[in-house]
Amino acid sequence: MAKKNWLISDFVKECHRVAKEKGWWEEDRNEGELIALMHSELSEALEAMRNHGKTEEVAEELADCLIRIFDYCGARKINLEQALLKKIEYNKTRPYKHGKKF
Repeated sequence: MAKKNWLISDFVKECHRVAKEKGWWEEDRNEGELIALMHSELSEALEAMRNHGKTEEVAEELADCLIRIFDYCGARKINLEQALLKKIEYNKTRPYKHGKKF
């Protein structure tokens, strides 16, 4: 996978392709379970940070979360790249800290 200049859509396609190849999409999957699996990867990143503090381990768990997100978007035909660009532009218009204390 030594490709340079990947687009978000490339990651979506590749992660979903691999997940299908490995049998994860032989049947339709539960939406809640898929979101929970994304969340679990973030929890694992937090635990890696707490227990080890090693950047590589945290990065690996964050990568796992992205892989799950990309796979989900591939399965559900979600244009993540377009949504991300739209959200970035919207966030530029928001007030400082969006009016929240934290």
